[in-house]
Amino acid sequence: MQAAADKLLKDTVANGDVPGVVAVATDAKGTIYEGGFGKRVLGQPAEMAPDTVVWIASMTKAITGAAAMQQVERGKLDLDAPAKAVIPYLGEVGVLEGFDAAGKPQTRKPRRDITLRHLLTHTAGLSYDIWSGDIVRYQQALGVPGITGCENQALTTPLLFDPGERWNYGINIDWVGKMIEAVSGKKLGQYLKENLLGPLGMDSTDFFIAPAMRERLAKIHHRIADGSLVPDMALEISQQPEFEMGGGGLYGTAGDYLKFVRMMLNQGRSDRGQALLEPGTVAAMSRNAMGATRVVPLKSVIPPLSNDAEFFPGIDKQWGLSFMINNAQAPTGRSAGSLAWAGLANTYYWIDQQKGVGGVYATQILPFADVKSLPLYYAFEKTVYDA
Repeated sequence: MQAAADKLLKDTVANGDVPGVVAVATDAKGTIYEGGFGKRVLGQPAEMAPDTVVWIASMTKAITGAAAMQQVERGKLDLDAPAKAVIPYLGEVGVLEGFDAAGKPQTRKPRRDITLRHLLTHTAGLSYDIWSGDIVRYQQALGVPGITGCENQALTTPLLFDPGERWNYGINIDWVGKMIEAVSGKKLGQYLKENLLGPLGMDSTDFFIAPAMRERLAKIHHRIADGSLVPDMALEISQQPEFEMGGGGLYGTAGDYLKFVRMMLNQGRSDRGQALLEPGTVAAMSRNAMGATRVVPLKSVIPPLSNDAEFFPGIDKQWGLSFMINNAQAPTGRSAGSLAWAGLANTYYWIDQQKGVGGVYATQILPFADVKSLPLYYAFEKTVYDA
């Protein structure tokens, strides 16, 4: 596998398809592959390596979800109780019905309460502006900022439908982070360090880019109209946030994230054997948690940030307690019932508990579902299974 994966990644970098890439894979016992090729920033000498720090974006969600499930185990949170008991605002948010002649949003009271289960499965009715023109219009009408500035006001967008009606990807896990803070009495980052990141040895993963992390930081590149890549030296998640973004604020390394993947392969135990989640909790997180609802394709309304996106078109997909689940075997070899998701700047992971293997792949490119990076991720995953 080493030679085949190295060649795949090296050749793609040499072709100029991606500026730099890190890919790692693991079984339940330990790392079985790691490689890094290309540049952290095009035009600069620093090499991409397994310890390169990247914005993992929405790969943050699974970590925040695991933290929430720790609080469920401890009786501090309830999957199916009204979330407004913990965060009163979640009982006040309305369902958007449209806009009046003056462009003012019109909302109504939802027919049922939002629950933690709704939030973890993206069925609460919340959305991201990237994939909703109505949310963009709402933000413009009321001056609501985008989520990446980490201002509390960014979380005040409405529901697009009544909780539990369907799946829609959105700011749900940021509210889960707020719930963890409310019941633990700690900032989300501190809670994660003490209860997940620290015990797992994820020492280069944080909401805040420490000097030692910044020395290894890769920058995001934009793929422009002619297909070429241009680095963006300024784009960075706020380092002075009003809230720590549980849905997408973490920076980290692929090697760090692989330790989280391995925990999920080992029924909630760290490499050192510490039980961070109960086996029954891992099982509950790893199966469909939203009934007959299905995951649907993401249709972009902000093309510079995301292409239209769907993993494995034609394969039925649902959602566990913070993971996407493919209900049939994927073309890469990934087993039916595996867990996966991604980050906006083209970072990806998968967890195949049936075959006992998982992996992490990271580039730093916008838009999401990049025309070169996503196929490379699939090719890397297939290389792991072929081996």
